[in-house]
Amino acid sequence: QAQLVESGGGLVQAGGYLRLSCAASGRTFSTYAMGWFRQAPGQEREFVAAISRSGGITHYVDSVRGRFTISRDNVKNTVYLQMNSLKPEDTAVYYCAAKGAATGWQLYTAGSEYDYWGQGTQVTVSG
Repeated sequence: QAQLVESGGGLVQAGGYLRLSCAASGRTFSTYAMGWFRQAPGQEREFVAAISRSGGITHYVDSVRGRFTISRDNVKNTVYLQMNSLKPEDTAVYYCAAKGAATGWQLYTAGSEYDYWGQGTQVTVSG
C-alpha cells in the first residue's frame, strides 16, 4: 500500500508559478506510473498530467500543455508538477496518484486506473 503526500500548493497571482511535489512511501516507486489530477469546487475530478515509470513519456490535458511539466525522481521517490503561467482557471485541489505494476512505457489518464491517491494540495490563482 503506497502512501502519497502532496505539498507545494498555495496562493499565486495569474502569470505566476508553483511547483507541486508528491512524496511516495515504499520501495517500489519506480514501478508506478504517476499522475496529477485536479478538482475545482463543484466540478468533477480532471486529469492534468501523467508520466511513465521511467519518466520518458509524459502526457498533458490540452489546457495545461506548454505551461505545466510533470517530472519524477525515482531515487527520491517523488513526482513533481511545475506549473508556470498560471491562470485563474487552474484553481483547484491538486491530487497525485499512482498506478502500480505499470509497464515501462505505459501511462494513464483515467482516474479509475490509479490505485493510490494523495490527500490533495490547494492551488489558488488570483486574477
